[in-house]
Amino acid sequence: MEADRIHVAPPEEGIERIDARFHGNGFTPHRHDTYAIGLTMSGVQTFNYRGEKRASLPGQVIVIHPDELHDGGAGTERGLRYRMIYIPPELICETLAASGNARLPFIGSPVISDAGFRKDLADALTDIDHEMGPFRRDCLIADLAACLARHADDCMAGVSSLNWPSLKACAEYLREGCADRIAMEELEDLAQMDRFSLSRQFRKVFGTSPHRYLVMRRLEKAKTELHQGASLADAAFASGFADQSHLTRHFKRTFGMTPGHWRQLCAASMV
Repeated sequence: MEADRIHVAPPEEGIERIDARFHGNGFTPHRHDTYAIGLTMSGVQTFNYRGEKRASLPGQVIVIHPDELHDGGAGTERGLRYRMIYIPPELICETLAASGNARLPFIGSPVISDAGFRKDLADALTDIDHEMGPFRRDCLIADLAACLARHADDCMAGVSSLNWPSLKACAEYLREGCADRIAMEELEDLAQMDRFSLSRQFRKVFGTSPHRYLVMRRLEKAKTELHQGASLADAAFASGFADQSHLTRHFKRTFGMTPGHWRQLCAASMV
């Protein structure tokens, strides 16, 4: 029996790709602020999502919407293997807006059987040890955005009247200063919007609140620090968390496992 492990690809412009193998329950309930789009490679992938128990078989595509609570694990004793790509919703949103479809796709049914979707996803998740590069990445985002729009429910969230430059500036400000203490007044000044309008528009594009977005950027930085060998305490300090327990609490809530367990699984993939 192969050991549980997570193999993480080099990060590219906010996009993360993984190849994972698990037995039993892999993740406790958690949320991402990205689209999580996956391909089941072997075994049965089971997860609770929007009040129902779901199952994905080899060749099927899984789509988890940003900020939706879900867990994950193997449906049989033989375990499962899957590959996943995490794409920030603003990249999907921008791509569709450029083609005149200014909506953020919401997929009500998370398990999809679609040969074209599967092929586009498989192309992106093959050979994840190598970076995609800007051109391949942009083509991939366009292809996956089209797939998401094709399967989206009618009741998608409209984003046609948003202040794109201000929202992108706020996101960049949070990303660059994720280790710092940031006040909502700073974002209001930057965007020239009141906090209520800002929060509402921000959520439509990024799929989550400004605060949650900031926490996720801190967690991304913490994962980088841990992957490079930093201690939990040092990673917490470098990424803007109050202390090690603060990091651990947010890490488990977001990724469904402790940072120590995550590092152990990453290390197992390198053996």
